[in-house]
Amino acid sequence: MTLHRPIAIDPLAPVLAFEALASSSVDAEMDFLAPMRERPYHYTFEPPPGEVRTNAAYAPHRVSIHDMRPLAGDLSLDREGFALVESASAVADFYDEAELRRVYYPETEQIVAAATGAERVVIFDHTIRQRVPGLEDRTKAGPRQPASRVHNDYTLRSGPQRVRDLMGAEADTLLRRRFAVVNLWRPIRGPLRDAPLAVCDAGSVSSRDLIASDQIYPDRRGEIYLVTHNPNQRWFYAPAMERHEALLLKCYDSAVDGTARFAPHGAFEDPTAPDDILPRESIEIRTLVFYPE
Repeated sequence: MTLHRPIAIDPLAPVLAFEALASSSVDAEMDFLAPMRERPYHYTFEPPPGEVRTNAAYAPHRVSIHDMRPLAGDLSLDREGFALVESASAVADFYDEAELRRVYYPETEQIVAAATGAERVVIFDHTIRQRVPGLEDRTKAGPRQPASRVHNDYTLRSGPQRVRDLMGAEADTLLRRRFAVVNLWRPIRGPLRDAPLAVCDAGSVSSRDLIASDQIYPDRRGEIYLVTHNPNQRWFYAPAMERHEALLLKCYDSAVDGTARFAPHGAFEDPTAPDDILPRESIEIRTLVFYPE
């Protein structure tokens, strides 16, 4: 396994020289939350009678999305909030649930531990997405679709709550130490040119850009950040990702010392992609990362 390990840095150090990236980017539209007065919400299932599925409205903004590959060796989960990993998987069939848990879960635990220095990695969820043109996400008519709205999976409130939900009697003890939520995102087929994933440099995100939104499930109410557009945001992607590559994304970090805490992300349509691209197939795994005391 070849891993782009985080470099030894001060999290408060200046961000990467952004101006040098201008010659290696695509301009594309991404869907940001439009300004609104009320608190956003979204039902993940068919809403009750008289309720709309979501009250959020989105506005497309054209942004420059830069190729992260030239910087891959210097990217850090603790500074930019994302990192590119090269690690071939031994999984033969990503649609085999038993094989995922037997083979891919342990592989992911090793990758995340190596990238973060974690003492413990707990996998709690995975999602497979298969692009079907014209199909909306979270419907019974088909598989999960690429998430085009810019978002971050956890918030200041829901990050710790996920530990309480999942870790039972251990939660109070674990919440006394530093922990994070880190996703590992991988193409199932490559090269991935359809609806690639863009991720925002955490150091370019203002707290004012992050809007808490309720995610309403049949049995619980979660919270994510939706994201408003800010021209200071710096966006990156890895063009034509292959099956042996993956992105690590920081979705929450309890550290408050300047370390990257949230890396918003979302799918976009690459205007440079050819017409005969493979529909996107991808898998993302969500992990709780507990650091040494």
